[in-house]
This record gives sequence, C-alpha cells and structure tokens, in this order.
Amino acid sequence: MNESNETAGQRILSLDVTRGVAVMGIFSVNVVAMAMIQVAYFYPPAFGFDHLSDKLLWLTNFILVDGKLRSLFSIMFGASMMLIVDRAIAAGRSAWKTHYARMIVLMGFGFLHFLLLWWGDILTHYAAVGMVAFIFFKLRARTLFIISLLGFLLYAGPGAYFSTKGIAMYEQVQAGTATTDVRQEYDKRTKDLFPDAKAIAEDKAAHQTIPTHVRAAIDEGLDTPFDLGPLWIETLSLMLLGMAGYKSGFLTGEWDRRRYRKVAITGIGIGLVGYASFAAWSWLHDFAPPYAMTAYGGYSPLLRPIMACGYAALAVLLASPGGMLTQRLAAVGRTAFSNYLGCTIIGVLVFYGFAGGLYAEVSRSQAWLLVPPVWLLMLAWSKPWLDRFNYGPFEWAWRSLARGKLQPFRKNRPLGGPAMA
Repeated sequence: MNESNETAGQRILSLDVTRGVAVMGIFSVNVVAMAMIQVAYFYPPAFGFDHLSDKLLWLTNFILVDGKLRSLFSIMFGASMMLIVDRAIAAGRSAWKTHYARMIVLMGFGFLHFLLLWWGDILTHYAAVGMVAFIFFKLRARTLFIISLLGFLLYAGPGAYFSTKGIAMYEQVQAGTATTDVRQEYDKRTKDLFPDAKAIAEDKAAHQTIPTHVRAAIDEGLDTPFDLGPLWIETLSLMLLGMAGYKSGFLTGEWDRRRYRKVAITGIGIGLVGYASFAAWSWLHDFAPPYAMTAYGGYSPLLRPIMACGYAALAVLLASPGGMLTQRLAAVGRTAFSNYLGCTIIGVLVFYGFAGGLYAEVSRSQAWLLVPPVWLLMLAWSKPWLDRFNYGPFEWAWRSLARGKLQPFRKNRPLGGPAMA
C-alpha cells in the first residue's frame, strides 16, 4: 500500500511500477478465495477442481503467482514505509507519529474490510506487522537483509518438518501400517479438506448478503484477521527485506541494468524450477492432501522471497525507459490501496447472493475469467484519475484520517488552462 502521490524521478517510478505489478497479480489468486468455499484456496480439490482447465489454471497460478506476488507486495510495503518515514523526517515531522497514525488507520480499514466484505483481508495483518517493522527502520540495509534471511529460515523450518511428518503419516495410512493413533491424527488433520454438501450450503448461505457475512465473521472470531500464526514471521521478514531493498537502492532503480537482469533471471529461474517441481510432485500424487499442502506451504516458503526479488528486478527494468504500459502500471501502483479494495468490492458484487450470486457456483477456471477484465479496469482508470486528482479515493481517505485533516484532493488547475471534469 502507498499513500504518497509524489512520482518525481526514476526512483519513485520503480517503486510504483513494482507495486502495480504486485497488486494486479494478487487478484489473480484472491478471486478464487472470493468465489468459493474458503478451504479451496489452500487445498484446490476441496471445490471447483473437476476439469483439466481448473488444474491448468491452478498450475499456472501456483508456479507464477501464488505466494510470490503477495511476497512482492509485502516487500513493497516495507519499502514504502521507509520512503514515507524518510519524507516525514525531511519535512520535520515525527517519524513514529507519522508511521503509527498510518498503521492505526490502515488497521481500521482492514478490520472493516474483513467484517463487511471478505475473510481474506490482509490489511489488518500488514498494519499490525508494520507496527513491529518500524522498530528496525534505523538499521543498515545489510543488517536488515540478514535479519530477514534468519526470519525466512525460522518460518520455513517448522513447516518443512511438519510436512515431512504429514507425508510419512499419509504413507502409513495408505499402506495399512498406521496405528490407531496415527490414523486418528491423520483423519483429524484432513477432515476439513473435504467439505460435504451441508458445509458447502452453510458457507454459501453466509455469502448471501453483507449482514449474513458479518454474522459469519463474528462467529468465526473478530480476532481472525490478527491471528495468522507463523505468517507473522514471514511477513515481517518480507517487510524488512523491502526496507533493505529500499536502503540499498535495489528497489529505487539505483543499480545498473546488468545487475537487475542477473537478479531477475536468477530469482525467477530458481522459482520456476522449484515451483514447477513441487507442482509436478503434487499432480503426480493426484493432489493427495499431504503432497498438495506441502507443495503449497511446506517446502516452498524459501522460494517465495527469491522469486519475489526476481519479479522486483524485472519490474524495475520495466520502469525504464518508460512508455505507456509503464505509466499505466505506475498509476496502478500509486492507487494500490484503492485497487486492492476495489477488487474486493467487484468480487462481492459478482459472487455474493444479493448481486451476481455466483458464490460456490463456478469452478476455479470459471472464477478466473473475472481477472482479465479487472486487470484492464485497473490499467484504464488509475492514470486518468491521477491526472485529475492527487490520490486514489481510498488513499485520500487514509492520508486524511492519518493526518487528522482533509488533504487536497483535486489537482490545481493550471492558470489559464481548461477545467478538469
């Protein structure tokens, strides 16, 4: 997310383009979570996974997008935090007051997003983790990088351990050698991965109207958007990596193009090979729970930041020498907050029962058909809006609330120039 409207210079352009790529990519996977029962997001065979087109879409998203673009978005959150803190200090404002005011307001937006619209809110989580990340803002880039690397290892280790244990448990069950305790433990772990007709009907009923969604959110627990467990470690590590990337000049376009090409080829190449291997492994085991879940989050977390950095390098390369697509992507990045929330609003209108009514009625590949037109909409509206206004609509609200006064919204009309409608 970013509330800043200054775009002077290549540095800011590179940040905005990267953020734009991230927020567009995130919708490619979020649309699945908006369209069908929650568990299907984490375990595809749970719902809407019957056709080859569904599996091919999963394969494409799994290898190229899922987790990687969220990681890139988290990295950019850390970079944007440093940018705004630096500007606050340069303007003579308190860095911590500026930052924590922004995070408190963002947390409020995120909580309302979760309560009123969608269980998959990440804003509340970002705000909470961002409050912790600020503690590290004075550290050097190298120190931030080392801490983030240690965080990734800390996050990935337990996941790999429990995934290995889960596969061993599954193989015992399949071979008929599992003890009663092992069998019961396996059943306990997997029982929610295969929702029956009643569970699907109840979940669908919770998405008929916004009031029914609110009741379901309350029943689930109002602490849900805060309680993301070990993901705190990964998100904090990614934000620190973004802070390091900002301070080192990597994310601000200060490296030479040859270094960016090297990072892009290496990072994306390692990610493609790794994720393609996990995808094939899961597919060849017919998406059995321990293999599919392990591919998603057991052995792959260390690949996510590597591939995200490759994408960041590629985005910086796209930011220079510029052009129409670059300007459009940068505008999407400058209105990332509005675009993120806008995607949820569109998803609610398409899938909730009071409007489109397609929730739990479409497969994975059918739900994804919404993505290209929404991408085009992001690219179409963001730049013309910013030609007329200083901020995206939600960016303006965020900035105004964080600063305690209304910020100038419409750009000043040039003297003697035509009025902007």
